[in-house]
Amino acid sequence: MTSIPLPTMLLAVDWRDEDAAPAAPTAAERARLAAMVAEHFELIWRTLARLRVPSADLADCAQQVFVVASRRLSAIAIGSERSFLLGTAIRVARDARRTLERRREVPEDEGVEPLSLDPSPDELADQKRLRALLDEVLAAMPDELREVFVLFELEEMTTPEIATLLEIPTGTAASRLRRAREEFDRRVARLNAASSRGAKR
Repeated sequence: MTSIPLPTMLLAVDWRDEDAAPAAPTAAERARLAAMVAEHFELIWRTLARLRVPSADLADCAQQVFVVASRRLSAIAIGSERSFLLGTAIRVARDARRTLERRREVPEDEGVEPLSLDPSPDELADQKRLRALLDEVLAAMPDELREVFVLFELEEMTTPEIATLLEIPTGTAASRLRRAREEFDRRVARLNAASSRGAKR
């Protein structure tokens, strides 16, 4: 079981924009950020991993998401914290991938294991195989399709919510989701066929 590190150092970050006059955060602001970290950190970590942020960069990128949130806390409406954090995570993941491409490095993400309740060895093996299959298929999908697929199928957001988050028309989000599902099914079928051929040899 892999433990996802909760970044307690986030509660001591520089809260304000660099150009703004310094101001100490209120107790309520600190409490709200602490609650956001506790409730959403695992979601943001998992989302960044599924959006192909390399394992070595996950901690920094997750922290960056919450640093952005801390500096814009007053602009985040009560109840919209999850959407704000997911939107920020998507932008951070895009920046991370662009940085990686500029370095001409190939990301090798070993996958992030979710927390589990003492699964059996067989269950662990099945989970590992399914995660590897999912990660392989997601890694091969175009970015715009992967983002919509992850948000809808894995994070259970609705199509209108995704459209708002990505700042695209609802019809475009629905179209991308349809194409993403078709792409996912094709790639899974291709991998299964290749596995079956290998097993017969």
